[in-house]
Amino acid sequence: MLRTTARLAASMALTLSMTAGLAAVTAPTASAASEPRACTLRFSDHAGKIIADAFNFRRGPGTSYSSRGYLYKSDKIRLKCARGHWYYGTLTARSKSGLAKNTSGWLHDKFLAQLA
Repeated sequence: MLRTTARLAASMALTLSMTAGLAAVTAPTASAASEPRACTLRFSDHAGKIIADAFNFRRGPGTSYSSRGYLYKSDKIRLKCARGHWYYGTLTARSKSGLAKNTSGWLHDKFLAQLA
């Protein structure tokens, strides 16, 4: 009986969201599945413009997380999501400091050009 009630409630919620013109999502996209759970804001994968030299590319969204290495203005990154002032991204080429292409990590927004 409990399963039937839960299924009925889920079905009604799905019908209501579709009726209201909202997109119903049943599973995360491939890119969303690869993002860390710490993300609170997800957005389309887009290029980030780094505006500082020699700052930490961290393992998590905060200074308490260890650094993977340093990033520089010339480094190329694709941003995936954010948590507060911290952005999660992936390097699209080897970094100036030697981090491998496809290395992912977190950087503070003060090291990024303002996002539009």
